Amino acid sequence: MKDTLKIRPMNRPEVALAIKWAAIEGWNPGIYDADSYYQTDPQGFLLGELNGEPIGCISAVAYDEHFGFIGFYIVQPEYRGRGFGIQLWQAAMDYLGTNRNIGLDGVIAQQDNYKKSGFHIAYKHIRYQKTGGGIIPPDIVLLDTVPFEELVAYDRQFFPAQRRKFLQNWLHLPNSAACGILNDGHLTGYGVIRRSQSGYRIGPLFADNEEIAEKILQALLTKGINSSVFIDIPDINPQALALVQRHKMQPGFEAARMYTKGAPDLPMNRIFGVTSLEVG
Repeated sequence: MKDTLKIRPMNRPEVALAIKWAAIEGWNPGIYDADSYYQTDPQGFLLGELNGEPIGCISAVAYDEHFGFIGFYIVQPEYRGRGFGIQLWQAAMDYLGTNRNIGLDGVIAQQDNYKKSGFHIAYKHIRYQKTGGGIIPPDIVLLDTVPFEELVAYDRQFFPAQRRKFLQNWLHLPNSAACGILNDGHLTGYGVIRRSQSGYRIGPLFADNEEIAEKILQALLTKGINSSVFIDIPDINPQALALVQRHKMQPGFEAARMYTKGAPDLPMNRIFGVTSLEVG
């Protein structure tokens, strides 16, 4: 008799299981990411169970009616090759529907499979790392001092959908720091660093120019003193590449940002670090 996979939405505690599995895969998720992810779309985290045992998961976060993002696509190793992954994948795609532009960050081994499902490579994210430390530059302000609605509006320039729900939690994670720079009272860049399974991860890092991005990067690096600090940068932003190279950050993990309906019209020259490979 063929094994039947039961697929259902996760509850909040079960999202921690997806993060645990992602850590085992070597993706280095943030320790406290679960609340931010789950609150963005509580119906968008799917668990696959076989005879009552969790064996796989996938996230399909619907930001609005126009954009969604897939992540946490994991089947436990002993259950791979039995068709359970494609069942999870289809459930996620069905949830997001055909009207949304859907994004994901695909590891090299899976990119051909994603292409078969209608995804197209827009560019690559390359993970860079170095040991944190240094001194906070002048002009840096804590994001708590910036009106939240201004921050939401600034963030919207760099993402295909408005992220109010996500940011409400993301900016206040335990063991994290969020800072930016103002010009004439208006936000010109911001970044967040958070504790991850190994070291710290920066994301996002958005800025109006490379000079602003560098100051914010320097400030964030001080949070991860004597720890490894990671940032995922889009390889089509030459200023971002120059920035990490100037700071002698070392490249490592790579993934391709892919979309079903083409790359959104975003100012890639001002995106110096993606928020998260799990939710965009």
